[in-house]
Amino acid sequence: MGAVLTLNGAPANADDLRTIVANNYGHFTALRVERGAVRGLDLHLQRLAQATRELFATDLDTTQVRSWLRAVVSGRDGELAVRINVFSRRFDRAHPAAPVPADVMISVLETPAARPAAPLRLKSFRYGRELPHVKHVGTFPLFHFRSLAQRAGFDDALFVGDDGRIAEASVWNIGFFDGTRIVWPQAPQLDGISMRLLQSGAERMGVEQAVRAVALDELPAFRATFLTNASLAVQPVCGVDALELTRDVELEALLWRAFDSNAPHAI
Repeated sequence: MGAVLTLNGAPANADDLRTIVANNYGHFTALRVERGAVRGLDLHLQRLAQATRELFATDLDTTQVRSWLRAVVSGRDGELAVRINVFSRRFDRAHPAAPVPADVMISVLETPAARPAAPLRLKSFRYGRELPHVKHVGTFPLFHFRSLAQRAGFDDALFVGDDGRIAEASVWNIGFFDGTRIVWPQAPQLDGISMRLLQSGAERMGVEQAVRAVALDELPAFRATFLTNASLAVQPVCGVDALELTRDVELEALLWRAFDSNAPHAI
C-alpha cells in the first residue's frame, strides 16, 4: 500500500495542503504504529492537546483524533510511520491570538524496521529552538543546521546553548552514560516521547538515571552517547566535533530493552 493523507478523517486535497503551506503555523507528533498499536500513544495525544491549547487557544478532541488514526491504519500490516499535524484553516495571520477550531491531518507511510543503526558523528552549533517544548512546524533551522553539519563532513547537528550546555540534536533528544547511570541534559528542549519511554523503561529496570546540566566540554568523561526519536529509539553516537566517542553495544541493548518494556497501546 502507498502513502495515505487524510484531513479530519476524509481524504485530503490540494486546497488543504495549500492552506498548511501558506500559513506554516501548527504543530505535530510523529509516531510508529506496530500492528495497530503505538508505544506511548497516550503521551502523543497529550502532546497534541497541550500544543493545540497553546497555539490555537482551543481544545482538541483526542478521542476523535484516535478514531481517525484507527481508521487510517486499519488493515495495514507491519510497521507504519505516522505524522499527525494540527493546524487551522480558519487561522487568521492578522489576528493570530483569536481562538480557532483545529484541523487534523494524518499521513501514513509504510516504513522498515527501526533497528539497528550505524553510529553518527555530530557537529555542535550554538542554537536554541523557539518554543522548544512544542513540536511545532518551524523546522527550517533544524534541517539547515543538519545541512551545515553534513557539508562539514558530519552526519547531524548538536545544539548547545550560549551557556555551553548541551540541549538536543536536530530532530533528536540526546543522552549520556557515565558507566553507572544514564544522564539526560537539563536544558530547554523538546520533551520527546521516545526519551520519556526510555526513561520509564529504565526506571522499571532499576537503571540509575539523572537529569543535570551537561556542558559540551564534559563529553570526554562519558562512556557513551546516544540519540533517540520517534523514528529510532536508540541511535549511537561515535563522535562530536573532533572528539571520538566509544560505542557501547551493551548499553544499546539495555536501552532497547528499556524501550521495548513499554507495551504498545492499541489504537
